[in-house]
Amino acid sequence: MPTSTIAPTTIVLVGMMGSGKTTVGGALAQRTGWRYLDNDELVRAVSGRASEDIDAAEGEDALHRAEADALRHALAMPPPLVVGAAAWVVTDAASVALLRAAPAVVYLRARPETLRARIGAGAGRRDDATDLAWLRARHEERDTTYRTIANLTIDTDDLDATAIVGRVLAHLQDEGPQLQAEGS
Repeated sequence: MPTSTIAPTTIVLVGMMGSGKTTVGGALAQRTGWRYLDNDELVRAVSGRASEDIDAAEGEDALHRAEADALRHALAMPPPLVVGAAAWVVTDAASVALLRAAPAVVYLRARPETLRARIGAGAGRRDDATDLAWLRARHEERDTTYRTIANLTIDTDDLDATAIVGRVLAHLQDEGPQLQAEGS
């Protein structure tokens, strides 16, 4: 049974692929009774096409435009919501501006080695998702921006979804939408 003593808000989960956005987002939605909007579902709802179809037909730039549109759409929806954002959005200035204005942004941070282990064989992921060097480079490129836009950073390497959800809710309860950084 969902329980929440938290005032309705929008929580945006950011982080690299494999950081746990989908798993944590679903668990957070279940715990609060709020709606969870995953990036891929948002892309499909806004564009009428699956992310992989956009990427295959038009390329990565078109996919990124669709993901930016999906984020913009989600952030315009009335709360309460939990939103899982595409990993790359922190490289897009317009998306970063939207995230900086969002009520609550949680960065789920994990070491590249953890990301690689969670991604497994990479089914349904980009071709280079299983390349540890690629993951390290993207992590290094994006980590600072993730941390600066997030109200809360949680190192997820050694935590399960239940523990992460507990930390998010504890901070929301204590601080409201303006979360304080943890593990930065």
